[in-house]
Amino acid sequence: MEHSTSTTLSPQTDRTAVRRLLRLARPYTRQLVLAALCMVISTVSFLAIPYAFRLVTDAVFVHHDASQLNRVVVLLLAVVFSTAVFGFGRGYLLNYVGGRVVADLRLRLYRHLLDLPLVFYDKRRAGDLISRLTSDTTLVQSVLSDDLLTFFQNLITVTGVVVVVLILDWRLALITLAVAPLIAVTGIAVGRRTRRLSQQAQEQLGGATVVLEETLSAMRVVKAFVRERFEMARYGSAVEQSFRIEFSAERLQSFFQSAMMTAIFVAMAVVLWAGGREVLAGRLTPGGLISFLFYLTMLTGPLQNLANIYGSFQRAAGGAARVFEVLDTPPAIVDAPDAYELPPVRGHVEVRDLWFRYAPETANVLCGVSLVAQPGETVAIVGPSGAGKTTLVSLLPRFYEDTRKVTQAGSARGVPGGAICIDGHDITRVTMDSLRAAMAIVPQEASLFGGTVRENIAYGREGATQKEIELAARTANAHDFIQALPYGYDSIIGDRGVKLSGGQRQRVAIARAVLKNPRILILDEATSSLDNESEALVQEALDRLMKGRTTFVIAHRLTTIQNADRIIVLDSGRVVEQGTHAELMARDTLYRRLYTRSFEEELEISEQQRAASG
Repeated sequence: MEHSTSTTLSPQTDRTAVRRLLRLARPYTRQLVLAALCMVISTVSFLAIPYAFRLVTDAVFVHHDASQLNRVVVLLLAVVFSTAVFGFGRGYLLNYVGGRVVADLRLRLYRHLLDLPLVFYDKRRAGDLISRLTSDTTLVQSVLSDDLLTFFQNLITVTGVVVVVLILDWRLALITLAVAPLIAVTGIAVGRRTRRLSQQAQEQLGGATVVLEETLSAMRVVKAFVRERFEMARYGSAVEQSFRIEFSAERLQSFFQSAMMTAIFVAMAVVLWAGGREVLAGRLTPGGLISFLFYLTMLTGPLQNLANIYGSFQRAAGGAARVFEVLDTPPAIVDAPDAYELPPVRGHVEVRDLWFRYAPETANVLCGVSLVAQPGETVAIVGPSGAGKTTLVSLLPRFYEDTRKVTQAGSARGVPGGAICIDGHDITRVTMDSLRAAMAIVPQEASLFGGTVRENIAYGREGATQKEIELAARTANAHDFIQALPYGYDSIIGDRGVKLSGGQRQRVAIARAVLKNPRILILDEATSSLDNESEALVQEALDRLMKGRTTFVIAHRLTTIQNADRIIVLDSGRVVEQGTHAELMARDTLYRRLYTRSFEEELEISEQQRAASG
């Protein structure tokens, strides 16, 4: 199984991810334009502050004019106020746009995950997907909420300062700008290295999230096998590795910032020396030198921010690429262009010459399977482990790709993948929503959510009333134990229904299926993991649920399917025999051997239980 997907970003992939990221902001163009306007005004106001200080200095030390000093100070305060107000507007609008874009991205990613087929989840671990949905999109948010227009603001600031200092004194400006190429080249090299390290850190963090998700979901197993220290070491190793890689990226950034600051202050020291000589020679006023130094100081912050933002863009590109990798995964199973709603069904199911393999390079799991289930019939599917039982029933609701293009293993010519029809309707020609609405599945392990009992049962049909929920629970033999819970139907059952016993969880799952009221029912070893008492209650509930419905039963305990209308025996993906229980037991066949073995195993378990209780 593929545990994680590691993608090494090339510069081209990096640029593509950033471009796609920026396109997500298109619906918020108006807010971005207003933010850009605020940015321009606040930046221009910011650039005017050193010039105002020059006027103040010259008014005092050169012109000795008090009235001019008053006017200039008022102008300075107005400029500072304008910078603050429009700076707030820029930040407010950018935070709104960044938050909205990331919220949209998370919703889009989650919606896409819901549309992807089960085969996608067979190859990936939930923790890695959770990491992409949370931490990777958080990296994206930091760029979109602040860094995007801040980059342009700092770029405008740097450009404006360069133009102004060239006008003030081109000789001093050239001294300062001599360090710019060195800073730029170093920044690009550091940024690329930061991008690679950040992506590696995110992948390690995804691995840590995988460990966390697996441990929390299997805490009973962890404690039962006394594996707390092992899991702590496993999680700690992943977190430590992520920290080390991220720290390497931050160390590079810190080195670059320190080197840049050193270069700038060295340039300022040289400018102070050369500018002082210019003042002494009368070619520059004291206010001109002070304003020049102010402008050089103003370069420090924007240049540092540009370096930081470049690193942020690199990290966000890595996170965005991991998100877009999932978004670019096409749903393998989609409705046909001319798909139509499946009309109300009676429950006639026909499987014709069905072939299936999970991937082109793997062997066939089903080989020419054919069967017919009449409306209201119960069809049991049995066979040894790996015979293809679960695969067969998983194809009824189209959980896996259409099999029409599957070719027979070892054959030079392609053979039809076969067909599955419900009341004569090919399931590949109807919409998946209408197809699955006609079915309900009760698996071996009930999949419950961590909310209330009511919410779990109501999951079977949206908008169900309390009366309908209680009726479904009574049918499933669940009403009595639900009423005995502390808050009845409003009791929280915990993650995956951990507060309920196995039999109780199964009966809640049956109640959910009852509420859906399907015409076709799939029972995948629904009683195999229960004790005798729970099995009796669950089996009674299942008998009520199966009445009048076409039912497919996969049974581990063959003694539970003796009354099935038809028993299909699979072996290595092929139907090797079928008939009623009596007909199959009358022959010396695979079914008889499987049934005898199952009966002996159950008899042995019953004797062990009696011995333990005695």
